[in-house]
This record gives sequence, C-alpha cells and structure tokens, in this order.
Amino acid sequence: MNHARRLRALRAQMKQREIEALLLTHLPDVRYFTGFTGSNAVVAVTARRAVLYTDGRYTVQAKEQVKVARVIIAAHSALREACNLLESLGVGGVAFDPEQTTVSTLHLMRSALKYGRRRRNFFRPLDRPLPLLLRLVKDEDELRIMEKAALEGCRLFEELLPYIESGMAETAVAARLEFAARTLGAEGMSFETIVASGPRSALPHGHATSALLPRNGFVTLDFGIILDGYCSDMTRTVFMGTPNRRQRFAYDAVLDAQLAAVEAVRPGATCGEVDEAARSVLRKAGLAEHFTHSTGHGVGLEIHEAPRIAAGQAVELVPGMVITIEPGIYIAGKFGIRIEDMVAVTRQGGKVLTPATKALLQL
Repeated sequence: MNHARRLRALRAQMKQREIEALLLTHLPDVRYFTGFTGSNAVVAVTARRAVLYTDGRYTVQAKEQVKVARVIIAAHSALREACNLLESLGVGGVAFDPEQTTVSTLHLMRSALKYGRRRRNFFRPLDRPLPLLLRLVKDEDELRIMEKAALEGCRLFEELLPYIESGMAETAVAARLEFAARTLGAEGMSFETIVASGPRSALPHGHATSALLPRNGFVTLDFGIILDGYCSDMTRTVFMGTPNRRQRFAYDAVLDAQLAAVEAVRPGATCGEVDEAARSVLRKAGLAEHFTHSTGHGVGLEIHEAPRIAAGQAVELVPGMVITIEPGIYIAGKFGIRIEDMVAVTRQGGKVLTPATKALLQL
C-alpha cells in the first residue's frame, strides 16, 4: 500500500480547502493513511507533519507498520497528546470528521487544550468527510485484495453447499462457514454471519439462531470475510426441497432486479439510477412493497461505506468504487429472498467480483 501517496492526496485536499491541520481519530482512516492496524491511535496531520500517537501496547507494532508518520507512544492519552501537539504548533484551527467524532470525544479534545478561550472554535467540523471521500475510489492494491476476498467468499459458499441439509441448526451452518473461512486464512468475518431459513428468511438481518433448516423453504446466506483489512460481502438464497410457483416467481423477480441493477453500474450513473433499475423490475412484478431497504452500499476497509445505492442518491459512480448490489423481498411469516454481489466500477461498466452461481439451487 502506498501510504505516502495517500497522505499527499490528503494534504492536497487540505490545502485546497484551506485546512491547516486535521485530526484523524477513526481507526479505518488511521489504517488507510498510515498502515497502522492497532485498536488505539490518533494521527495529527499538517502540511509538513504527520504524527501518530498510540499506547505502549503497540510500541513495536506501530514502528514496524508506520513509515509515513512519526510514532509517539503516549504516556497517558493518545488523543490528548495529539491535541497538545497541534495547539503547540500554533495552527489557527484543527479540522475533524463530525461523522466519526462523538460529543464526549470532542469534549475531551477541547479539555486537552491549555488555553480555555480557544476551546470553542479551535476544533472545526469538516463540511464533508474528507478521509472517507478519498477512500471512496480504491487503488490497484485495494482492488486486488478485495477481488481475492470476494473470490474466497464464493469458494466458501460453494464448498458449504454439500453440507447443508434440512434439520441442521442455522448456527451450525454459520459455524461451518466461519471455521472454513478462518482455515482459509481470513482475519475474521466482515460482520455477524446471516443464516435465515424458512419464515425467518423474511428477516433482512436474520442472524443465525438455533432454528432448524426446513424440509421445504428458502435459506438466505449473507456473509463476508476480511483479508488484509478489506471486507467482502455476498448473499445467496437457496431452497430446501422444491419451490412452488409463487416462490419460483418471486426468486426470478429478485434475480432479474439484481441483474438489472448490475447492468446499470457504469461511470457517470447516479446511485439513485442504479437503485431504480432494481426497484422498477420488482415494481412490475408487483413485489416492490416487499423491497424494504436500499439496493446497496460501498464496501472497503469497512463493511458499510459510501456511497449509498438508494433512491434519490445523486452521487455519481466513478471507476475504482466498489459497491454491493443486493435487492431483496421480505414477506412476513412466509419467506424472504436476497441476492447480492460485490461490483467494482470500471471504465467499461461494472465488474462482478462474486461470480458464484445465482441460479435457484435446490438442496
């Protein structure tokens, strides 16, 4: 990862927006710009300095991982010491990301200053989340890692299928999947694995429970793995037994909606247009009222990042973005269906990173 290039890009944006100093407190941002992967760190950035503060647990790790910033092991609070440094430099103000800074954290930042008269407006919220905006477009290294993570997810899904049978607990399915992921080399799961079967498949976020897989019904599998810090995300819905006409019609409608949205991914398309591509298919099928969430989201160091693929979203897609396309329908007490791919935006359109079959599999 070229962290020096990322810091240069950050400083260029800071200069353009007349930002003298920036305080990075969100750990994914810290990792993106410095390479540090610990659980406690703050980075103070100015036009000429980048200083990472952490604690004594990471004395060795920080110095091994961080090559683009000076590393200081804080005696007490990393955040307070970073604020003290910025105050001592005499900058007129320090920007911070209000979307990632709690009220209590801001209070701590202000209380760290020695001069009380500066506490109210020394720290200034960014009008746009600058670090996240730079993270929106993935570079070649990021895309390579994310494609690998996505393909490994497909492999896990395909290897899991022969072991799924009616009467298994949802938790047993999730456990087998997660054990296989760790064995494969995953750092962890991107989020709590969703295994929702039978009527529970109508729960969009139906995390695995002790419920048993039905003899006849849908099973939704939504999961992702983390490789080198980057998340994957995919959903496939399979069927135990033989679907009836209504169930097959519903599945085909969701699949058509998903394919239509993938086809709509291209540079210059708005996120709202991609969402509408999926929603319009379900509207024609008479199922739009059961599509109760957005069509997708960005993914990267975090499982949910910008942009949001939803109605009315005017953000335009550009090459290098990685998004999910995941329409679904949920009929309470009956069943639910969701199909999800990770899609990289390229100059030619959208490249599906999760090519596992989307045909209705009957187990």
